[in-house]
Amino acid sequence: MSVQERKERERAARERLIVATARELAEQQGWDAVTTRRLAERIEYSQPVLYSHFRGKREIIGAVALEGAAEMASALRAATAAADGPHARVTALARTYLDFAERNPAVYDSMFQLDGGLAFAAEDTPEPLKGAFAALLESLGEVAGDGVQPGLFTEVFWASLHGLATLTRAGRLPPAETARRVELLVARLAIV
Repeated sequence: MSVQERKERERAARERLIVATARELAEQQGWDAVTTRRLAERIEYSQPVLYSHFRGKREIIGAVALEGAAEMASALRAATAAADGPHARVTALARTYLDFAERNPAVYDSMFQLDGGLAFAAEDTPEPLKGAFAALLESLGEVAGDGVQPGLFTEVFWASLHGLATLTRAGRLPPAETARRVELLVARLAIV
């Protein structure tokens, strides 16, 4: 291995450490607790080293969001692949989405609530974000209904899931009714 390859590997490892530490701190104490100073202390590198990887908290939030989008896409695909039939796939997708949001609140916030400097629904949308949307579209496109654009239907269904996730987390909707909400959403919105 060349010196350059070793340096690149070490740099990538530092970046993963920064992102993992930011994510852990945000999940434990919220995004307000994530500062470059605290991250530098936790990873035992100087702030200038941290800034050599990320220009600031916004880029760190973006990196966590990209990681989370890839994880969400993987979870959605695994859940829908194990389901038999369109109704079961859409139900599994909805449950998995809401479960991901509940289990990873800081990551979910980085993806959809906070400014991570990422473009959505644009030419320069990063691949992990496109992949997460594609994971939704793969199951939802088949149930959009005649004459309904699959992408548009996926956006509406996604918005419904996002609303359920954020309202439940904020205490506006009782969590005990989540399963019934999913069934209602699938039965009334998805033509299966």
